[in-house]
Amino acid sequence: QGCSNKVMWGVIGAAVVITLITIPAVIYNKSGGNKRPFSLDDYFNDTFRWRAYNLYWISDKEYLHKASDGNVFLHNAETKEESLYLILLMNFGSHPKCIICKNVYSSVGTLPSRLYVFILHRRTFVTPANLPRVVQYFTWAPTGNKYAYISDFNIFFKSNVSADEAVQLTHNGKKNEILNGVPDWVYEEEVFASNGAVWWSTTGKFLAYAEFNNTEVHKVEFSWYGSEQYPQTVAIPYPKAGSPLTKVKLFVVDTTNSSHRTQVFAPASVSSGDHILCSVTWVTDTRVAVQWLTRKQNYVVVQIYDFDGSRWTENQVQTSKTGWVGHYVPLPLFFAEDKLSFYKVMSDTNGYKHIHYVKDGKATPVTSGKWEVIYISKLTKDAIYFVSNEHGGIPVQRNLYKVMIGSSPSAPQCLTCNLRKDRCQYNSGYFSFDASYYRMDCYGQLPIHIFSYYLWYEMMLPPNFKNSKKYPLLIDVYGGPCSQSVNYRFKLNWGTYLSSSHEIIIASFDGRGSGYQGDEIMHSIYRRLGTFEVEDQIAAVRKFIDMGFIDEGRIAIWGWSYGGYVSSMALGAGTGLFKCGIAVAPVAKWDYYDAVYTERYMGKPTENSDSYKNSTVTSRAKNFNDVQYLLVHGTADDNVHFQQAAQISKALVDAQVDFEVMWYTDKDHSLSGSAYRHIYRHMSHFLQKCLLSPK
Repeated sequence: QGCSNKVMWGVIGAAVVITLITIPAVIYNKSGGNKRPFSLDDYFNDTFRWRAYNLYWISDKEYLHKASDGNVFLHNAETKEESLYLILLMNFGSHPKCIICKNVYSSVGTLPSRLYVFILHRRTFVTPANLPRVVQYFTWAPTGNKYAYISDFNIFFKSNVSADEAVQLTHNGKKNEILNGVPDWVYEEEVFASNGAVWWSTTGKFLAYAEFNNTEVHKVEFSWYGSEQYPQTVAIPYPKAGSPLTKVKLFVVDTTNSSHRTQVFAPASVSSGDHILCSVTWVTDTRVAVQWLTRKQNYVVVQIYDFDGSRWTENQVQTSKTGWVGHYVPLPLFFAEDKLSFYKVMSDTNGYKHIHYVKDGKATPVTSGKWEVIYISKLTKDAIYFVSNEHGGIPVQRNLYKVMIGSSPSAPQCLTCNLRKDRCQYNSGYFSFDASYYRMDCYGQLPIHIFSYYLWYEMMLPPNFKNSKKYPLLIDVYGGPCSQSVNYRFKLNWGTYLSSSHEIIIASFDGRGSGYQGDEIMHSIYRRLGTFEVEDQIAAVRKFIDMGFIDEGRIAIWGWSYGGYVSSMALGAGTGLFKCGIAVAPVAKWDYYDAVYTERYMGKPTENSDSYKNSTVTSRAKNFNDVQYLLVHGTADDNVHFQQAAQISKALVDAQVDFEVMWYTDKDHSLSGSAYRHIYRHMSHFLQKCLLSPK
């Protein structure tokens, strides 16, 4: 009843390790037969799941694989030989000499774990006393066994694992004020998607790091109830739309002479106002490339700095006239052999994301067409490997491609389009050092139908489905800018349980504002969130009703985070289509959300006041009298603050609306731990009353 895992070897330009993921027949068996339904406990306990092949490349031909029993094996992709390597793996050094292991201990909130260094050739641990008890971030240098770590918001460095004392590189770190090498909340969430902001040069001689100054940023405060007599107050610097933004500086320090520190200044074209540090890329040991973004996020500068302290080169400027730059933020840079020109994914003149070759400030397209490059996987001296949705003109697919580069780039060659087409239509690749081998990840597919007149949707149909029968419908929505809910990726989730056990049809739809279909669709909601992405969900429901097998008296909608916002806006639209709905951790007003995310799509409140006023859930409160509404939020949500749900609740009470609420004490945006099971059981009961109880 589980999913099979197969490793296949072949040669397609480079040798490939293929991980196949299959769909359990018990869930999608057309005939039904004696198969039992997929239960909520199956979802919680991962009774059915895909098996990934966990590997970590340590050379061009060798990789480490962590088996299900925790043992780590060394594999040679060329000879197929393997040997036992280690029992525990968390994070490898640049060479297979040392690793960093993590020992998780009980914690409250987000305390870091204890770290240990294990020297492989000695088979011994470096004593924990050589590292502080609380390490906020740890990073190996690209060569040797030197490393840096952040503790108490300051950066420390060791030239080797046996060094007695660490060298302290910064001294001004202070919680909620100055953060060195670790991003503040908004940079971690919206820009870097990482808890580290340090970057080694190619040999490890230099270390670049960001300094985040939150002294002018307003704090959001919430209660942490715990078990003490009095709750604690948690304060987090959190720049909201239109409020002061985090100030960021970039420094480079010479690890051979720690007193030699140089600031990398933002160019005048962005430094005259609030700006955002997007990415730092070391090109050589003395050349670093930085992407700087204006606060408005429609103008980005790629600046190349030669570390002799004397020269900056503004290599390329990228602007957007129809919306924001990139999918979310500008995409990374991949430097060519000359170490000055580079490849980057950006919008072409037709508004589709494609690979461009940038030299002397001029961008030349490498790929083109009415499809999008999702990201570059690997650049070698001869070729670019990338993932796109080109095949068949189907934007919900993903395949791995190769394009030869040189004086005249070749046409892209698809490496995965014809591999196991029955099950592999959402693919990616993880490459060895020189791309001689790569692991192909196949995430399978689900039955998908084309909403040919407008956009794309997917449906999960119950076992023994009959067109002549009327079924309840649940719209599963996210709907945020550049999101894509409909794809060929294999899924097992709460919706699987509802469809299998309760014969509820689950549908998702990607309307205007969704990604990977060109800027015209994605940027259609620019400066007007809460409009087309909501209207299109409503239009999709009407199309689903026209199919003939939907019970139009039993339709619900639900979503989490941005999806909770869209579901609330749709329920408050007063269409009469929805009987009930659920919003988990929803936005109520965009004025309350973080500045980097909100202003990327809406601008500042002072510049776009009408859209801010017209996009609130609270202004639609009176329309909730006609629907059953469940509002869910964690009181310690540091992302979408509890303030948002509190304002929705207040507006509904003022409008005399009868609704249901569920608060989760001391839980954040993910509602993890015991709350996770509780919320899904609670939402299941809510939907059963709404969609399955006798009328």
